[in-house]
Amino acid sequence: MFLKLCNSMALISLFDVLLGVICFLFLYCSRNKDGCPKSYPIVGMMPGLLLNVHRIHDWCTEILETRHCSFLFKGPWFSNMNMLVTCDPADVHHIMSSNFVNFPKGPEFKQMFDILGDGIFNSDMDLWKNQRTAAQGFMKNHRFLKFLSRTSRYKVEGGLIPVMDHFAKRGLVVNLEDVFQRFTFDATCILVTGHDPRSLSIEFPEVLFSKSLDDAEEVIFYRHVRPRWFVKLQRWLNMGQEMKYRKAWQVFDDITAEYICRKRKELNQGSNSISQVVEEGVDLLTSYITTEKSIGLECDDKFLRDTILNMMLAGRDTTSSALTWFIWLVSRHPIVENKIIEELRSIVPAEESNKRRVFDSEDVKNLVYLHGALCEALRLYPPVPFQHKEPLKPDVLPSGHPVNPNMRILFNLYSMGRMKSIWGDDCFEFKPERWINGRGGIKHEPSYKFLSFNAGPRTCLGKETAFIQMKTVASAIVYNYRVHVSDETPIVPAVSIILHTKDGLMARISTRWD
Repeated sequence: MFLKLCNSMALISLFDVLLGVICFLFLYCSRNKDGCPKSYPIVGMMPGLLLNVHRIHDWCTEILETRHCSFLFKGPWFSNMNMLVTCDPADVHHIMSSNFVNFPKGPEFKQMFDILGDGIFNSDMDLWKNQRTAAQGFMKNHRFLKFLSRTSRYKVEGGLIPVMDHFAKRGLVVNLEDVFQRFTFDATCILVTGHDPRSLSIEFPEVLFSKSLDDAEEVIFYRHVRPRWFVKLQRWLNMGQEMKYRKAWQVFDDITAEYICRKRKELNQGSNSISQVVEEGVDLLTSYITTEKSIGLECDDKFLRDTILNMMLAGRDTTSSALTWFIWLVSRHPIVENKIIEELRSIVPAEESNKRRVFDSEDVKNLVYLHGALCEALRLYPPVPFQHKEPLKPDVLPSGHPVNPNMRILFNLYSMGRMKSIWGDDCFEFKPERWINGRGGIKHEPSYKFLSFNAGPRTCLGKETAFIQMKTVASAIVYNYRVHVSDETPIVPAVSIILHTKDGLMARISTRWD
């Protein structure tokens, strides 16, 4: 019996070795001499993609480095998956700015992101222009900016600090990515709807809306790497990823309908409780409903639903992702951490320098090193790691690649931050000094090179909002706490349209000041 068991184990070990060798040989043979994945009859480059989908960002980076920032991915026959993958700044500038009109998001983008309806991130042409004009007016309004600043401090003092103290006192491991998502979810919900869901508390309540956002993002990612017919089949059968997507869609419809109904009722009754907490701020939902006629948009419940969802997706996920990678990078670079603390100390009165402190957005908005560290984290780990466009008419990009209306163009932002030809030989290093000019001020890089906030006419409207929130949270954590990231859980990107971590940012917290 013992000998049989040993023989069985030996066979299993031999099988594992053979399987490893076969996989290695297949991977080795699946790339051409020019660095591109090998294209097979019928299936195209799909075998290479499927084998590397778990590390797709690094896989694309390796290919783009050998292919001088651009390569043509060939999908299976009749799958409509051929696409030009690029991180070439010249191509980005051409598509996003100089020939912007020829490169809308296109019908395929809207089909992939159909859960967003006709919201600003999903629309083109006049509908997009009208929505952008209205949103820009609301978000630049001084009342909204004050509301933003007060909301950020309110959630730091009332949500973030109590949670951090709770885990620090008990020596427990906490998933900081979850903490940041709860912070940005609450803060964005207040800014967009005027309602505080209070998900950031020591109880860590389940948040159905937030969970549904994660599910929808995962499904949308897989829509990018699967033939359209397969997605349609899953949708028709209501199974697999598409069944998860449909459930998330229903959650969004139900919760946004509740927000809209509550807001209309509050406005009719003249009450708005959370706005009173943060000194009579004005949330975006209120702005849309009360100025409907003057902004030229029909703000019916469908439009408001799409607007809320678009804003919630952008506000919760991008900022929380940026904070997660920032804190992880700072925890691994004590020299950077000390420089941030010294910069924060420079704006603190001497008699209070060794006490805990929460900084207002005005206190930290002009701190150069903190800003540089955040930009550096965004360069290496952009919250939206890729996006795509479709040309209306045939064109030739500056890189020399011809494109046509049947071809998708995919920007790889993650790879762009890792190209030596763009950022230098030290592109993989975390160096906030990269963002400081010779006069000690903030160095501004062209948006087509640093694409985290998009470029051209579609430059992100929430850029200022994101930096205010990130600086308020980052300063509170770095100045008041030490973050000890667990070595047991590797920190790698998840498979999603948002650059989350695969298994969270697990860490122990200790207070910096007694």
